[in-house]
Amino acid sequence: MNNSATSFVSAVALALAVALGSGVPARAELNVDITQGFVEPLPVAITDFYAETLEESKTGKDLAGVISADLERSGLFRPIDHGAFIQDAASLRKGPRFSDWRLINAQALIQGSVEMQPDGRLRVNFRLWDVFAEQQMTGLAYFTTPSNWRRVAHIVADVIYKRLTGEDGYFDTRLVYVAESGPQNRRVKRLGIMDQDGENHRFLTAGNELVLTPRFSPTTQEITYLSYIGEIPRVYLFNLNTGQQEVLGDFPGMTFAPRFSPDGNKVIMSLADDGNSEIFTMDLRTRGVKRLTSHPAIDTSPSYSPDGRRIAFNSDRGGSQQLYVMDSDGGNVRRISFNQGRYATPVWSPRGDLVAFTRMSNGEFYIGVMRPDGSGERMLTKGFLVEGPTWAPNGRVLSYFRQTPADSRGRVTSKVYTIDLTGFNERELATPIDASDPAWSPLIP
Repeated sequence: MNNSATSFVSAVALALAVALGSGVPARAELNVDITQGFVEPLPVAITDFYAETLEESKTGKDLAGVISADLERSGLFRPIDHGAFIQDAASLRKGPRFSDWRLINAQALIQGSVEMQPDGRLRVNFRLWDVFAEQQMTGLAYFTTPSNWRRVAHIVADVIYKRLTGEDGYFDTRLVYVAESGPQNRRVKRLGIMDQDGENHRFLTAGNELVLTPRFSPTTQEITYLSYIGEIPRVYLFNLNTGQQEVLGDFPGMTFAPRFSPDGNKVIMSLADDGNSEIFTMDLRTRGVKRLTSHPAIDTSPSYSPDGRRIAFNSDRGGSQQLYVMDSDGGNVRRISFNQGRYATPVWSPRGDLVAFTRMSNGEFYIGVMRPDGSGERMLTKGFLVEGPTWAPNGRVLSYFRQTPADSRGRVTSKVYTIDLTGFNERELATPIDASDPAWSPLIP
């Protein structure tokens, strides 16, 4: 996303006209329970946003299309085909004919309008209706530059998602990943970034140097990533708003880029010290480094809990590669994984309730989750190679990459996927070339 899109002109402006003449939008009972193992998608009608001119009408149709795609991709909503609609967008301006929408089994109705303002800004209005209660659930207006319409659509989808599920949305976000091309023995790896739906794609690095394991800051639009200068691993800090890069340092023995602390002021990393990997933190303000572990085993892949009080990591100190949790000062270490196989790459959920991980067992890879005390372990997906879980900011969806075995010519493919916590809604996220090591951003400020 370019700088003009990042500097969002004006969001949340006005609550729209109120249902049934009350002073605030009426509260309805329609909601989606996403705590179940399997959720039957809610039928929703999403009309093209009404407009007066042809150019505005195209934008209105595009807005509705992006909102519909966001909601459908979540697995919680089933947009109804427009061919079934009885009432059109123009007559909806006078209010929904709820009986028409009940006839096609729409439980929620989303309508809107777009209008170019005299100052060149685009005004986008939307309303969400509970069809059976015949009540407005929410309604807002947004002002932005016309080129920023797609981001407005993601923000609207987030508002709808939250109103109907009670959980924060995740559509106004981006993913950074490692874009891969070329033969297996001369793989070119560079950073790519895109919206969570695969749009607005661009490359961040030219591919002159190998890059690995990008990580997002939880508080700003910055990433760390690992690159190699000759044989020496070097860690960079990349500001996505300005495009500026800063060298954090050269770190011999590093294999994964650092992860940020929840406040964004520190990074945590594993470094080889005298041939043995230990866990360290670095204060980004002072560049001071502090060692947290001291053990003859290999300790690596650390990840902070969202409150910053605990750290998940993997270690072979128990004889095989397993998951551990310790306090943020390195004390109170306890093992949390005990099942068959090896565990790696733990990542703490933004909600704090789960730790995602990669598991290797009986020749297959798995992406799974467990509670921070080790209980409730569940596998969400498996394959020849699935790895690198990363959380959406609402803690309900994961992204990861999936690699295929080599074909008869020795070629492999690597693609980014998403899956929700039910394990039923696995989707490939289209990228221009092969992709690995995704990292999900926080909501864009």
